[in-house]
Amino acid sequence: MFRAFSDFLSARFPVEKMNFNAMVAKKEVPVHKMSWAYYLGGLSLFFLIVQVVTGLMLLFYYEPTVSDAHASVEFITKHVSGGALIRNMHSWSASAMIFCVMAHMLTAFAMKAFERPRELIWVTGVIMLLLTFTFGFTGYLLPWNQIAVNATKVGLQSIEEIGTFLPQSLSTLPRLIRETIQGEASVGQATLSRFYALHVVVLPLLMFAVLALHLFSIQLHGMSKGVDSEVRKTEKFFPDFMIKDLTLWGVVFLVLFIVALCLPFESFFSYPLSEPYNPLGSTPEGIKPEWYFYFLYYPLEMLPFWVVFLVTNAAVLVLLLAPWIFRGTSRRTLRVLAVVITAYLVLMTVFGEQIYYIVKGGQ
Repeated sequence: MFRAFSDFLSARFPVEKMNFNAMVAKKEVPVHKMSWAYYLGGLSLFFLIVQVVTGLMLLFYYEPTVSDAHASVEFITKHVSGGALIRNMHSWSASAMIFCVMAHMLTAFAMKAFERPRELIWVTGVIMLLLTFTFGFTGYLLPWNQIAVNATKVGLQSIEEIGTFLPQSLSTLPRLIRETIQGEASVGQATLSRFYALHVVVLPLLMFAVLALHLFSIQLHGMSKGVDSEVRKTEKFFPDFMIKDLTLWGVVFLVLFIVALCLPFESFFSYPLSEPYNPLGSTPEGIKPEWYFYFLYYPLEMLPFWVVFLVTNAAVLVLLLAPWIFRGTSRRTLRVLAVVITAYLVLMTVFGEQIYYIVKGGQ
């Protein structure tokens, strides 16, 4: 067992390749019809950098208390020079990052980028996908407005509902988990403090640790072959691919800057949803999570909770174990599966509300 474990590590972390010459100077990138997908990982990293930089700027003025959180966000938006721009860049880049991470995961799956000895690259990628969704969930509460608090309540309540489908000995565990995350009887100061700590300290530290292992492994093993046929053309990683990657970063930054300058992120919310949270008021209409949770939100509205819970957990497990489950699967089959998953995500994200009303009307 020790020898097998040692062989596993030596194949995933080959010492002979741990030098600048092998990891950068002589590294080559395959050129083929799917080569565009190699840039999605870089874009995900770019938006993460934007998140860190703009987030640090926002920390100078944000107050993580239920009495001042919303007022501090308004102060940033209306009175701090460039505050509205920075906040919009933070919000828009968050959505863009989640989109790129999801697209990166789907294209990596279609290209069978988890082939031996790249299993750890894939597993760390899945972990970062989950961390990215957690970033979105924790950051959503921080403005402390009507839509944020009420949507968070729904999300936390869904954790407790899991207990009804567990054995009696475990039925109270989800409630304890919810109370631990929430910090008190209802969503309040303790919840905001914990989400704030998770969002600005715990999750970034976890993300940087996993990202470091992910990038290091990619540099060791290079880019995935990506196609079933032989790759006949390659280009140098440095400087050719890096120049193209950084050029794309520049173009995307310009687009992000213009969008953040001209289109406030909250312009898509009706005014009552962006008002300060009132614990004594009634829940306003239109409360729902961000778009990147629609693939879970609308099925939860239409199907029994236990069905969605089981399917979601099974999907996460399959993702984590994909290098072993799909070891002998062709890239053609994986591309079909990736297209089917993409179609479902687009359908729920773009047409989920219409589908919900059709199903609801037919019942």
